Amino acid sequence: MSSVSIKDVAARAGVSPGTVSNVLNRPEKVATSTRSRVERAIRELGFVRHGSASSLRAGHSRTIGLSVIDIGNPFFTDVATGVEDVASERGYAVILGNSSGDRLKEERNLLVFAEQRVRGVLITPSDEDLSRIDRLKERGICVVFVDHPAARADQCSVAVNDVTGGAMAVTHLLEGGARRIAYVTGPTTIRQCLERRQGAERALLAAGRTPATALQEISMTAMTARHGQQAAEKLLAQGPLPDGVFCANDLLALGVLRGLMHAGVRVPADVALIGYDDIDFASASAVTLSSVRQPTHRLGQVATELLLDECDNPDTHAHQQIMFQPELVIRESTSST
Repeated sequence: MSSVSIKDVAARAGVSPGTVSNVLNRPEKVATSTRSRVERAIRELGFVRHGSASSLRAGHSRTIGLSVIDIGNPFFTDVATGVEDVASERGYAVILGNSSGDRLKEERNLLVFAEQRVRGVLITPSDEDLSRIDRLKERGICVVFVDHPAARADQCSVAVNDVTGGAMAVTHLLEGGARRIAYVTGPTTIRQCLERRQGAERALLAAGRTPATALQEISMTAMTARHGQQAAEKLLAQGPLPDGVFCANDLLALGVLRGLMHAGVRVPADVALIGYDDIDFASASAVTLSSVRQPTHRLGQVATELLLDECDNPDTHAHQQIMFQPELVIRESTSST
């Protein structure tokens, strides 16, 4: 059986081959009813375009790369869903790279993206040395930072104000009566961890407290529930227990909650506990978890819209650094009422 061509699809749909090409490459430029007719013809005929050939002609493919720090964290899963929703609507596929916070692994992922001729890259960088981003741009690959503010005016970014979020969390603990506060965090190379600590210090200063003596930090090598449980064991071993614990993400907080409960510590009666991200598990734990909510799905959507606008309209695209504000969500872990 001979392969189905664009002309065959056009004849079945009653449109020109150029319209079929637009549906495949620039679907947003085609009326919804026409696009549906063409897509139906594609399905009925079983048409598959030669992706590598079209990529060579265009210099890029209908794919974008997404590099995140930890796809095991539901925060990044929600961001990826937002990315995929917009990309799919625009006729793009998403290639996912998980750096695990490892700079070398991230660089290998970015090389794969370049080899696959991605149209652009969305990235939550693993550290603050961003020279590899400049190398991508030198290859003609557009880049947008996700959950990381851009350092320059010629870069796009979508982020959440983590300093404000950290201040919200600790202010809430202080207002609930906490006097001794611990901050359970991840690697110090991660910007979000540093800025959430800055917010915590800001809240303590506003309350007339000295951060150097009022804030106990427990730094873990990773931000998982297992590491959170290990952090709880450290808190228990060091004693006396703080009466308020702020965790840099919800996975750490859920691990801390488990470790404290196993030791017979009551949350929130003995220790008030708050996390960050407001993942779905936060509202489903044995003691529902107070958290600082981020608009994760929206982060992915807006970042992808910025990226594709820069790719499609390089002459008119205006670089934007969008900063969302977090929201405090109060549940049982800080309030038994």
